[in-house]
Amino acid sequence: MTNVSTADTRGSGRRGGSARKRGNVVTRLFRAVGLFVSQIIDELRKVVRPTRHELLTYTSVVIVFVVAVMLYVSVLDFGFGKLILWVFGS
Repeated sequence: MTNVSTADTRGSGRRGGSARKRGNVVTRLFRAVGLFVSQIIDELRKVVRPTRHELLTYTSVVIVFVVAVMLYVSVLDFGFGKLILWVFGS
């Protein structure tokens, strides 16, 4: 009989342990999500937003660069097209 009661105690201990373990996992998950969100907020506080003048300057530089690359690719495309027509004839 002593062995049976010991087996019962172990069985109930395992159930309680798994329930405790599940609760612990959920708690750790919520803490991890909370930590993640707080770190996001901390990082967003460090962001330096550009002034209006900087924003207009950066935007202008990007637009000029994109237009220059478009012209370069267009000239190459036109040149290769003419070269292919000259080689293979039409």
